[in-house]
Formats: sequence, C-alpha cells, structure tokens
Amino acid sequence: MDGAVKTRLQSSGCPIQVSRILRPDDANIAGNVHGGTILKMIEEAGVIISTRHCNSQNEERCVAVLARVERTDFLSPMSIGEVAHVSAEITYTSKHSVEVQVNVMAENILNGAKQMANRATLWYVPLSVENVNKVVKVPPMQYSSPEQQEEGRKRYEAQKLDRIETKQRNEDQIFPAINVEPYTVGYSQSSLIHLVGPSDCALHNFVQGGVTMKLMDEVAGIVAARHCKTNIVTASVDAINFHQKIEKGSVITVSGRMTFTSNKSMEIEVFVDADHVLKSLTETAHAVTAFFTYVSLDKDGKALPIPTLKVETEDEKRRFEEGRNRYLQTKAKRMAEAMKCQ
Repeated sequence: MDGAVKTRLQSSGCPIQVSRILRPDDANIAGNVHGGTILKMIEEAGVIISTRHCNSQNEERCVAVLARVERTDFLSPMSIGEVAHVSAEITYTSKHSVEVQVNVMAENILNGAKQMANRATLWYVPLSVENVNKVVKVPPMQYSSPEQQEEGRKRYEAQKLDRIETKQRNEDQIFPAINVEPYTVGYSQSSLIHLVGPSDCALHNFVQGGVTMKLMDEVAGIVAARHCKTNIVTASVDAINFHQKIEKGSVITVSGRMTFTSNKSMEIEVFVDADHVLKSLTETAHAVTAFFTYVSLDKDGKALPIPTLKVETEDEKRRFEEGRNRYLQTKAKRMAEAMKCQ
C-alpha cells in the first residue's frame, strides 16, 4: 500500500463537522427548531464518520447503522436563521460497534455569538452492503492512553447490558382509550402511522435512524402538548435503543404515553412498531424504544408548572415510580457534576 493511500485511510476516523443554516421548515409550532430535526442532524453526522471509519481498512464495503443513542440533553434552544455546526468524533471501537460523540453548536451569524445546543453519544454497527444480515468487523482506533481505552470499554459494556435489559421488557402495548379525563395517561396518549418510503431509507433500503427519531419526537411532543395545553420543548432524551431494522415498505406505528410528571418536567415513553405490508408479521417486540423529557414554557421562555399525571391502574403506578426513579437519578447526577465544576 503506498503512502498516499495509507494517509487517506488513517485519517478516515478524524473528527468531521457539518454546518447548515436552519430554515422555517425546521421549526416547531412555537418557532424554535424541532427537537427531532436536531436529532436527525446528529444521526447523519454519526453515520458519516462511522461509515468512513469502517470502510477505511475493510475490503468488504459496509454501511454503519444506528443501534443506540445514549441520553442526550437539549442545552439551549435553537432558532431559525442560526447556523447549526454539528461535529462528530469516534471515541471508542469494539469488534463490531463504533461509539461516536456528537456536539451541536448554534451560531448567530448576525453577531457571531455561539452556544452549545446539544451533546450526544451514539453507537453504530457496520452492516455489509452485499449482505445486510452480516456485521462487518470494525477497524480498531488509536487511543491516546490505556485509560481512555478502558473508559470506552466500560461504556461499551454498560450500554450492551442496558440494551439487553430494555429488549426484555419492551412488550407493552398502547390501546385506544375511551371517555378519559384530562391529565390521565389515556387522555394524552398518541400514535402516528407512517409508510416507510425511499426518501426515509439509506443504502440498505432500511429506514435511517434519524428519520425514526424525528417521528418519535413529534409523537412525544403531541403527548406533552395535550397534557399541558401550553408551549412545550424537548429537554432531553433517555437512551434510544434500536432493536431491529425497519425496511422500506414497512408501516411503522409510533406510539407515546405519559409515564411521569415532576413539578417542572414530564416523561413520555415512545416506542415504534413495524409491519411490512407485503410480508407476514414475525416480530412482536418493539423495533425502537425511548423516553423523552419535555418542559412547559411561557411566552418568555420560563418554565411553567406541569399538571400532575393522574395514574389509575397498577401498571400506570408502576411506570410512574420507574419514571420517578429515573428522574431522581438524573437529578442526583447533575448535582454531582455541578459540584465537580465548583
């Protein structure tokens, strides 16, 4: 292999940055950039860098597909007319997966002001172009220290365990509710049905992860707005797990329901089911699952109190307590991180 080719392949895992101006069709009804649009930009940057890396040393061509998004926080709202700078960097590789760290910076091009809008960690798996059921081996990356590699390995093992646990408990279904009262789970629950077409898919003719996440955010936003009847925005997304591929021609049902409310936030569980219109249904488990957290804002952007969720059944009470535990764990983690910064 000559020197020019070596240089090209070794640089394939270098950080990348993609920038674009935010347009009116990126906005939600409140005028801010749709949370799902930001998630889609994040996923696109991640798939570019991970696919490049996985093809840098393999003779068998492959495309990276999204397997998981770790918890991501929406740190500040983005506005129409700003420029989104999305940067991605590979931070760990296992034998068959790639961890990518993505940052989103918002720039006001009128005055040059910049602020961090979002940080996310994503995991990708490379699939062969010739055989979509074959996982291709990931080329190893160079670490700056053994400690960096060990920290990455711990993150890999933790997300692998969580994916297994999540898949084991994702059999819940949402059924239509009749004559429900305001502030109950049934009152705000919502579903969206979408036919997966060519524009939704990547090279394998399977739906892009960013497309799915955008639809999930739309449904979660509808649930939140129905519950509060106010302006709502995405505050964070818990881990999004992609359990199975969704191919072109599938009808996907994206369903969301309220699980927990605190004084200033609400958690919505969202899952995606897929049914190919020309094939028999063989899988009954959800294809994608996640928890979205929303806040309610007044016209000045200040947080409003959230109406308390009325839980009625034993399952609703159980989900509420599980949501409370996630809320308290996240709150404790933020307090610990704030203490470190002092």
